[in-house]
Amino acid sequence: MKPSEIKDLIDFIDKSNLDEVNIETEQFKISAKKNTGRTIVEHVAASAPVQMAAPIATAAPVLTTAAPVAAAPAPAAEVSSKLIEIKSPMIGTFYRSASPESPLFVNIGDEVKEEQTVVCIIEAMKLFNEIESPVSGRIAKVLVENNTPVEFDQVLFLVEPA
Repeated sequence: MKPSEIKDLIDFIDKSNLDEVNIETEQFKISAKKNTGRTIVEHVAASAPVQMAAPIATAAPVLTTAAPVAAAPAPAAEVSSKLIEIKSPMIGTFYRSASPESPLFVNIGDEVKEEQTVVCIIEAMKLFNEIESPVSGRIAKVLVENNTPVEFDQVLFLVEPA
């Protein structure tokens, strides 16, 4: 990896809710872990540098012996069971429009069609991924603020099915 790619990875981890990221290939290993507000990065490279198109980051839980902390209640717990969740298929940065000047992809009350309506964009590793609605219906609630980090499988929208 190039130093600029490592810096981008560190910046992404700082903005996300991830505590630890490990990337390992035959050529190199990178471990990044948040510790008291700072990010510590360890980079072990093989003898020859390798170009990679898009390394995959996976989050690993941090195990401790301290008493478990109660998790904050999930927003979906307060929602009626008839609503369907649109979840993030990846970690990245959530955007409600293509650019700051562009209109939002969807608003509360907008109709969406299954796999035809783009509801948001998630930027991951400098790639912008259009997220389509997995269900037809009406947007009931937007659960994520624009330009914020999202986790894999995080609920982004609630849809009232048609």
